[in-house]
Amino acid sequence: MSGPVLARRGFLAATAGLAAALTLSACGGAGTAATGGAPAQQPAQQPATSAAAQGWTFTDDRGKKLDLPKRPERVVAQVGAAAALWDFGVRPVAVFGPHKLTDGAKDPQVGNVDITKVQGLGNVWDEFNVEQYIALQPELLVSSMYVKGTLWYVPEKSKDTIEQVAPTAGVQLTGNSATQVIGKYEELARSLGADMQGVPEAKARMEAATKELASFKDLKVLMMSGGPDAMWVVNPPEYPDIVHLTANGLNVVTPSKVDEGGFFQTLSWENADEYDADVILYDTRTQALKPEEMMKKPTWAKLPAVKAGQIYPWRAEAPFSYQGYAAFLEELVANLKQAKKLP
Repeated sequence: MSGPVLARRGFLAATAGLAAALTLSACGGAGTAATGGAPAQQPAQQPATSAAAQGWTFTDDRGKKLDLPKRPERVVAQVGAAAALWDFGVRPVAVFGPHKLTDGAKDPQVGNVDITKVQGLGNVWDEFNVEQYIALQPELLVSSMYVKGTLWYVPEKSKDTIEQVAPTAGVQLTGNSATQVIGKYEELARSLGADMQGVPEAKARMEAATKELASFKDLKVLMMSGGPDAMWVVNPPEYPDIVHLTANGLNVVTPSKVDEGGFFQTLSWENADEYDADVILYDTRTQALKPEEMMKKPTWAKLPAVKAGQIYPWRAEAPFSYQGYAAFLEELVANLKQAKKLP
């Protein structure tokens, strides 16, 4: 299980090798990006205009007001933030966080971002190439936040250096609904001069799919993620996407006892039948077990929803954009239309 779970439990260790960046000066960024990634590019949709030169302000979800003499054009973003901004029309020059799978294919977490046209600064937890970041001469760093004040995938050991190079903006996930998160990314994208191409149509699609959720209120839905030795039942209030689902009529199981941190309840596979459910939505992220792998767990295979074939994908990394959520909700609605209440 990845995401806030690992961070909150302190599972991931710090990565060595970034200390050298502390000696670098921000003014030393005149060079090109290091080899091994795509060259830095100016965002095509954000030309230097008089509007950009009139100053730029934005207040992020930390309550931090950013006030710059001109609109930032060289944006670096954590992959979730990059995926959201990309759909609104912002083109980051670099990303950090999981964006490339082991076979070289694009990680689903990065959404529609063209990873051949952005620099990769790190692909796993606690990996962030500070030297390359400085060389890019960034004007703004954007990241989501699970814990208020903590920028996701910005390593603790190099945080101070990273924040000295360029202003940072954080968008809060936990405690907000998907519509609130999408709205904040939309506000940021507009302030950055995004073209918003396709946004009105995608918003209409998302709203239409959202209205259909209430028609499935009689179905009890369990949302989970599977690992080799345990399954995790997610706690709805902690996830913006699930807050959106429950606020619009979907009946999602809330675990009776959650682990420290509040994001989920850990169950052994022997206790996979702890909660009744007509439908199970399973985590599709790369680190989670796939349905065919979970079928090897005898207790899983015996669950009524599994036997009835009423298990469907939970796109836990859907980009926080109207495009991302339109696709996520349309797929979910289509799947739930096939389901029925079980005895």
